[in-house]
Amino acid sequence: MSTLCYTVQPADVERVGRLVAATGFFTPEEVDIAKELVEARLQKGEASGYRFVLMEEKGSLLGYACYGRIFGTESSFDLYWIAVDPKHQGRGLGRKVLVATEAAIQAKGGRRIYVETSGRELYVPTRGFYLKNGYAVAATFPDFYKEGDDKVVFVKVMPKR
Repeated sequence: MSTLCYTVQPADVERVGRLVAATGFFTPEEVDIAKELVEARLQKGEASGYRFVLMEEKGSLLGYACYGRIFGTESSFDLYWIAVDPKHQGRGLGRKVLVATEAAIQAKGGRRIYVETSGRELYVPTRGFYLKNGYAVAATFPDFYKEGDDKVVFVKVMPKR
């Protein structure tokens, strides 16, 4: 039985790094960024602007999300990261982490959630995941990450509570 946790611990820096690396989707630089966001939360707390949802089972990190309010907006949030350990994909865990993240965002007054991802072929399942979960393509930036690698931005408008 998996459980959700909303706080990070020092061990989560490496646990998140291992999980993100294991997906095979991210560069070493991106893995470092994922770890740095956990470190920022540990060092600065709420002031970091980063919040987490971690899904664990028997002490193992199965999946996680990192999100935060977009400063300067009234009620918009970014979903910076969401990943599930490849050994546990196909169990609906990504959706569970996403739903928990969306609920946490709504509880903080969030109305719009933005997420960006790559336009590469590798990310077809990722883009499908967002579409299946009620996100819509808001913008595409051609050749953003590098030549032939677009940035695709999704948005989901949350219902008023």
